[in-house]
Amino acid sequence: MKAKKWTLLVIIVLSMLLVLAACSKDESPPAGNEPEPVSSEGTNDSGGGSETGDPNVNKEGFPIVNEKIQLTFLAPATPTPDWNDVLVFNEYEKMTNIDIQWEMVTNEALSERRNLMLTSGDYPDAFHSAGFTVNDLINYGQVQGIFIPLNDLIEEYAPNFKKLLDENPDLRRGLTMPDGNIYSFPRVFDPNFPSVLAGWKLWLNKDFLTALNMEEPDTLDEFYQYLKAVKTTDLNGDGELNEIPLSITDDYRIIIILRGAYGLGNRGVMHYFVDVNPETEELRFIPTDPRYKELLQYINKLYTEGLINEDMYTVTSEQTFARATEGLFGAAIVTNPRTSYNQENFIGAPVMEGPYGDRLYSDVKSTLANHGTFVITDKNEHPEATVRWVDYFYGEEGMKLFFMGVEGVTYREKEDGTLEYTELITNDPDGLNFNNAISKYMTWRNGAYPSVVTAKYFNGSEGQPESIEAAKKLEPYFPEEVWAPFSFTVEENEFMSTTGADIQKYVEEMEAQFITGRASFDQWDNYVKTLEQMGLDQYMEIYQAAYERYQQG
Repeated sequence: MKAKKWTLLVIIVLSMLLVLAACSKDESPPAGNEPEPVSSEGTNDSGGGSETGDPNVNKEGFPIVNEKIQLTFLAPATPTPDWNDVLVFNEYEKMTNIDIQWEMVTNEALSERRNLMLTSGDYPDAFHSAGFTVNDLINYGQVQGIFIPLNDLIEEYAPNFKKLLDENPDLRRGLTMPDGNIYSFPRVFDPNFPSVLAGWKLWLNKDFLTALNMEEPDTLDEFYQYLKAVKTTDLNGDGELNEIPLSITDDYRIIIILRGAYGLGNRGVMHYFVDVNPETEELRFIPTDPRYKELLQYINKLYTEGLINEDMYTVTSEQTFARATEGLFGAAIVTNPRTSYNQENFIGAPVMEGPYGDRLYSDVKSTLANHGTFVITDKNEHPEATVRWVDYFYGEEGMKLFFMGVEGVTYREKEDGTLEYTELITNDPDGLNFNNAISKYMTWRNGAYPSVVTAKYFNGSEGQPESIEAAKKLEPYFPEEVWAPFSFTVEENEFMSTTGADIQKYVEEMEAQFITGRASFDQWDNYVKTLEQMGLDQYMEIYQAAYERYQQG
């Protein structure tokens, strides 16, 4: 009797093991599992679907799937219509046979909403344009297993993106986390598109320069003299001295635009707080450098003398637009005054020389512009199809659709082969400006999207002729080396997302205090001492370790 029971028990156990073994082949590892060992090629075999594949998925051509599937994506809300009924994605659904159910969240609520979803376990198949940081990718990918590793899926189902990685080793090393896995699709900037690498630029009112009989400023002192002249002259002819010499909407933009004149930011803008000290060739924490103090003193002089709009921390986009259309700006920091304000009387400012002879344009981005623009979660039952869906936007035809829309509707091809928007965009029937008209039919103005920004297909602000011309003045002064964001180990990430974040927040708060005069520069030594007490030495040690890994690829 006992023998029969044992025989039956053995049969049951063996049956259960066979079922579990079969499931393990078809299912992604559950959230919270530790990652599997990384192979010698740096890939992880846990990338869903790479071994057996999905028989419903076509590896090439359209439709992507034979039998229609539905996926849920979360994306930030913008001035566009609901993405469930927007031109670009309606067209793409017809091509792919994939129905995306878009859950839209306002930009203001995006961070809180996505974190709540991930914490509660109630999250979508993928996040599109949700702005995840490197820290997020490590936490939700490597640590929690919510974001699936993409290495094998990219190899099998993303030929466009794989080509980018193969051609650009810096892109691959920037995306690869310390465990050897890639957890996201990024936004990529074409290295041969300097206007988009430079982004927001400083613009000068050429009519004001002419009226004042002044040349474009070549130094920071000449720039100050120009702004003073704008403030004291009725240049728009309305009988009042209401001109705004320099219009800005925060202190971040003016700091990164001007800090190169002090020799700061010599590795580009992706690393706001750290660069390399040219005298020692060691990493430098920029906000404690004596030259940084001088930069803030210069900006403080502009602010206290009324050369910057006093409400720069609270001004709305509507207020800024109204002031621009009244012809009040002597200078502005914006992507393009014509596309943003309908103002055509501006030219790009030159790179100005600082007090020590430095002439550097530090507001330059890496080609790896944003890491976490598209991630796939472990709830996604169709990872292969999802990867094919997003990979299209890294190829020629996909970029054309994403940035230009549908031929004959939102764009036309000219005889020379270049593309231009139709009057549906350039002369919106509702009187919308160029940027807002685009947003009625396409979603790329949303920000950090998964695609490649090239001059060929990107006709946004940075792709306009005046922006191209402005960038020509800047490009000769780009940093010789521009860093992509670094990635941190789990332990390092814990520090950087807590103490490191506190250090950065304190710096940003004190920048505003120094610029507006609410904090005296007599407090500078105490400010530096406070940062040291907060853990600045450990912050820099972690940065050094991440930098060394970055150098080694």
